[in-house]
Amino acid sequence: MSNPIIKISNLNFQYNQPLLSCFDWEISAGECWMLGGLSGSGKTTLAKIISGEIKNFEGKVVVNFDENSELPKKVLYVSNWFQFSNLEGDRNFYYQQRYNQLAKNETATVFAELNHFGKEENLDFEILEYFLEPFGFENFKNQQLIELSSGEHKKLQLLKALWLKPQILIIDQPYTGLDVRSRQFLNQAFDDLVKENVTLILINNDDEYPESVQYFVEIKNGKLFHRNSPKDFSKGEERTPKPLPFFLQNNQESEKESLIRLKNINVSYGEKQVLKNIDWEVNSGEQWLLQGHNGSGKSTLLSLLNGDHPQAYANEIYLFGQKRGSGESIWDIKEKIGMISPELHWYFDMNATVGQTIASGFFDSMSLYQKLSFDQQQQLEQILYFFDLKEDKNRKLNTLPLGKQRLALLARTLIKKPKLLILDEPCQGMDNEQTQYFNQVIDDLANQGQSLIYVGHFESQLPKKLSHKLVLEKGKTKINEMKII
Repeated sequence: MSNPIIKISNLNFQYNQPLLSCFDWEISAGECWMLGGLSGSGKTTLAKIISGEIKNFEGKVVVNFDENSELPKKVLYVSNWFQFSNLEGDRNFYYQQRYNQLAKNETATVFAELNHFGKEENLDFEILEYFLEPFGFENFKNQQLIELSSGEHKKLQLLKALWLKPQILIIDQPYTGLDVRSRQFLNQAFDDLVKENVTLILINNDDEYPESVQYFVEIKNGKLFHRNSPKDFSKGEERTPKPLPFFLQNNQESEKESLIRLKNINVSYGEKQVLKNIDWEVNSGEQWLLQGHNGSGKSTLLSLLNGDHPQAYANEIYLFGQKRGSGESIWDIKEKIGMISPELHWYFDMNATVGQTIASGFFDSMSLYQKLSFDQQQQLEQILYFFDLKEDKNRKLNTLPLGKQRLALLARTLIKKPKLLILDEPCQGMDNEQTQYFNQVIDDLANQGQSLIYVGHFESQLPKKLSHKLVLEKGKTKINEMKII
């Protein structure tokens, strides 16, 4: 009998608390596994240990590559979050820098990144072309890495993985940020990899998965347990509903107010037109769903609203009744908008504590630099209690599971009671229970009259109280309507 391609024996690892304890796992070449478990159970840590990214563990992890296989003798780990570097190897970017024309030139283009990877791994570029069109990436070659949205960055890393076809491929949350069409293509690509004897481990709690998955396992209390399907994975504790903090209640406007009015909006990057002739109006008390395939222009549209995009001045944009560029500062705009997005999460100061993270929302900063007033301190305590984060107040953000990080950033968004909430893929990285809880909070806010724009791909993962819908396709308005509840 041949040796397993991965054999883990008596693995122990601790990070703040024990994550993996006397952990054993054997995987044969060409098998496809789906690894689930609650947020913070150790899934990502295990992937980093197998791939060699984490080395300070106890126990044995043995990888036995097939010497006769034509597939590269590599373990490739595709993380849920990808941090790119500029041309000098620096990763210290600020949020608005992705729209700064001079800063863009500091990062490689998509083509340069793929060209470097292909030459480094000695890959056939004709094979890459097969994946570009189904992923909608054929027109992205000349874009700078800093310009890409979270979903587009995910696609870029998946493209590399499918192109390389290593003997062992581990993908953390493969569907994060991807639209329905991209997910369908990815599942077929996974099935094709398994047929070619790639050993595949998908870290995923979604109900969606490729047909080639043979085994379902989860990490619980530091050990591995076999399950029949994802429906049998452990569920997080249902949160006890709480009334909204008092300062977030009674948000009804006495008179309807125009919050956003866009007239014939056009945005281009060089020869590529990202938004084309967009007209849109959002009034107080409305809750909008914004949808569209990856690359349809959603992130660019939101950056115009938030005041981050310099091309806002070249368009007719009215924010809170005032024309953009008529004397208001970017801070005047941000004061009225609360925003959460995967990109903001990327650039946030992860060494800030949970308390500092939430309190920074008062000042629209990426960390806390000012002292809180008495009233602000009271609001901070209320919102920590509401989100069950009081015990985490003094923990650094980077020590929390991804789902809890997102709750802290939502609390940061709400703490100043903004006139408009912009929630761009807010539930990325959350498990099903956290997503349900998060969206219940949004519904409670909507019932109080909170105006909001919510970006999400999947109807099953959306709040119920959405009143309107805007769908973009290739930078144009496809649907602009009242959403039937």
